[in-house]
Amino acid sequence: MSEKIGFIGLGIMGKPMSANLIKKGCRLLVYDINQAAVEALVELGAQAASPAQIGAECELVFTILPNGPIVQEVLFGPGGVASALCPGSLVVDMSSVTPVDAQTCARQLAQIPAGFLDAPVSGGEPKAVDGTLAFMVGGEAADFERARPYFALMGASALRVGGVGSGCITKLANQIIVNMNITAVAEALVFASKAGVDPEKVYQAIRGGLAGSTVLDAKAPMMIGRNFKPGGKLSINLKDIKNVMATAHALDVPLPFTSQLLEVMQALKVDGHLEDDHSGIVQYFEKLAQVQVRKLEDA
Repeated sequence: MSEKIGFIGLGIMGKPMSANLIKKGCRLLVYDINQAAVEALVELGAQAASPAQIGAECELVFTILPNGPIVQEVLFGPGGVASALCPGSLVVDMSSVTPVDAQTCARQLAQIPAGFLDAPVSGGEPKAVDGTLAFMVGGEAADFERARPYFALMGASALRVGGVGSGCITKLANQIIVNMNITAVAEALVFASKAGVDPEKVYQAIRGGLAGSTVLDAKAPMMIGRNFKPGGKLSINLKDIKNVMATAHALDVPLPFTSQLLEVMQALKVDGHLEDDHSGIVQYFEKLAQVQVRKLEDA
C-alpha cells in the first residue's frame, strides 16, 4: 500500500484509527485543528498537511469529524479537500451524519468527478484502538472494493449495505439500539441500587443470561465504577439521536421510545454532563431516584 492516504479528524476515534493505518504500513497525510493530535501522528510517521494539500496529493481521503456542517466545510469550504482533489479520487466519510449530508457530499464530489462512500463506524474508542471496528458503508460497489483493504486495517468487519446514505441510516439504527440499551442498563441498575441490592452482583448474575450483551459488558462496569471518561461522548450521541429523529420525521416514522431518550439526553445536557461517556446516562435516573449506582462496599 504505497499510495498516499489522507486522514482528516484525529479525535477520540480518528487518532487511533489513523495510528493503526500507519502501524500497518500506510503513508498518511493528516489534518486536524488540534495541533497536539497532529504532532502525535507525525511522531508515528505521518505527514502533517492542509485539507487542500491532502486533496492534491491523495487519491483516497478518509474523514471522521463531529458533524455534517464540519464535513462540508472541510471538503468544500475555502481551501478544502475538493478544491484540489483530482478526478477519479475517492472520499470516505466515516463521520456520524445524516443520509442527506452524505448524499449532498456525493453530488458535489461527482462534479469533479470523484467517488464518495459514507462509512460510519461502530465500536467506540476501545475497538478503534485495537482495530476491530465495524464499518457500515453506503456507495458504489467499485468504490467500496477500492476502500475495503483499508477498512480491514482499521476494523474487523465492513459491509456495503446499499447506495450513498445507507451507511448513515445503518449507523443511526445502530445508535438507537446502543443508546436504548445503555438507558435500559442504567434504569435497571438504579432500580437494583434503590432496592439495596449490590449492582455489581446484579450485573454478574444477569450477564450470562438473555439480558447479557456487548453493551451491558461495556457500560455496566463503567456505571458501577463511576467512570464516565468518554469512549463515546454523550454530546456525540445526543447529536446522533437528534439526527435519528430528524430523519425519522422526514420519513414519517414514529419513534416514541427514541424521542423519550432524546429528552433524557437533553436533561443531562442541562446538568452539564455532555462531555461524559454515554454510560453517564445513568446519572439521569440516579437523580430521579436519589440514589447512586456503586458497589455496596464502596458506599
